[in-house]
Amino acid sequence: MNKRLVIIPTYNEKENIEKILRVVFNLETEFDALVVEDNSPDGTAEIVRKMMDEFKGRLFMLEREGKQGLGTAYITGFKWALQRAYEYICEMDADFSHNPKDLVRLYDACASQGADVAVGSRYITGVNVVNWPMSRVLMSYYASKYVRVVTGLNIMDTTAGFVCWTRKVLETIDLDRIKFVGYAFQIEMKYTAVKLGYQVMEVPIIFTDRTEGTSKMNKGIFTEAIFGVIQLRMRSIFGKVKPVKSI
Repeated sequence: MNKRLVIIPTYNEKENIEKILRVVFNLETEFDALVVEDNSPDGTAEIVRKMMDEFKGRLFMLEREGKQGLGTAYITGFKWALQRAYEYICEMDADFSHNPKDLVRLYDACASQGADVAVGSRYITGVNVVNWPMSRVLMSYYASKYVRVVTGLNIMDTTAGFVCWTRKVLETIDLDRIKFVGYAFQIEMKYTAVKLGYQVMEVPIIFTDRTEGTSKMNKGIFTEAIFGVIQLRMRSIFGKVKPVKSI
């Protein structure tokens, strides 16, 4: 079995899913792919099922009963990966906002450069975002700054959703205690990894807003992130960030 896996959550991604999977499977560094599919009414699952015959043993899909949130999709995927022999588990959007070719750079940061977690960062070398209106760029940038102030994290792109995790980190984090589902999920995972003593490295990427399909961003996701970081800080103060087993 390949030791590298990329988890791709989907909900109504028929325009993107086949194209992005083909890019992943054509990378020189081989990755398996797990699609966590939330019962998309647009037929996304049918597209993946047809591709599973072509990429047997490399493409997998978990189908859930409905839209349950990004965080729970990744937790489901992490648990699936840990039940198998994967050593490097990546998370990536289906809409090409994350360039699949950068998976190799994230993997290399963990496999060759000593990182326990590699984050595809929009802000480590300035602001590398394409096709976003200025209002959204500013909102995202200052949201990450707010998170750093509240939590003390030394990570420029705290809400980034393009990440490579080493197996030992995901084995140590108590995934059942990760509670948030949107951007706050991304913050909570990074915060927990840092509090458990793991090395997080930011790898500069260019983030390109989707050109096909519909954004899943909504007010509730943003609100969860704003107030969730305060909960994370309080949880840390009261000693509730603990490993699932001894490091």
